[in-house]
Amino acid sequence: MRLSTKGRFAVTALIDLGLRENAGPVSLADIAVRHQISLSYLEQVFSRLRQCKLVESTRGPGGGYSLARGADAISVADIIGAVEGWRGGNGAQAGTPHPAAAAAMTAELWATLSAQMTAHMQSISLRSLVSEQRAKGVQVESRPARRGVYTKPKPLHTTAPNSVFALGSSLLAGR
Repeated sequence: MRLSTKGRFAVTALIDLGLRENAGPVSLADIAVRHQISLSYLEQVFSRLRQCKLVESTRGPGGGYSLARGADAISVADIIGAVEGWRGGNGAQAGTPHPAAAAAMTAELWATLSAQMTAHMQSISLRSLVSEQRAKGVQVESRPARRGVYTKPKPLHTTAPNSVFALGSSLLAGR
């Protein structure tokens, strides 16, 4: 098993989605600003989350990402597994060279540790993490979901002259 910044950012972003699940799709740009994560990095993370059917995307104005399942049906192990590319098991990473003697001496230790970590992460649901954040007093801004509705701009009223001739005559009138 491998835990990295990518996994930490994925859990953070999904907690953010869970906090805003009733407000409609959340844009990656909003998540990036709130948590100071690179937008391009978030796009890579969400690509993997979408492939594993943890999030779904909505295109167009007012689009973004939302949870594909209920927050209580998504575990931390699901999130980490999606972005890190592991599915439980012995925890060995493909392409990691191990000397045969060292691997034989510690294989059981690492397999047991990996299994315990996986079991613990499977016991933590996204819903519990969201509830924990709400209990800590995290405020979610109440803004209506953007739906791409055009609003006509208010007319701009000015007292400035609207032509060169009017400008000249106003300047000459002051003499």
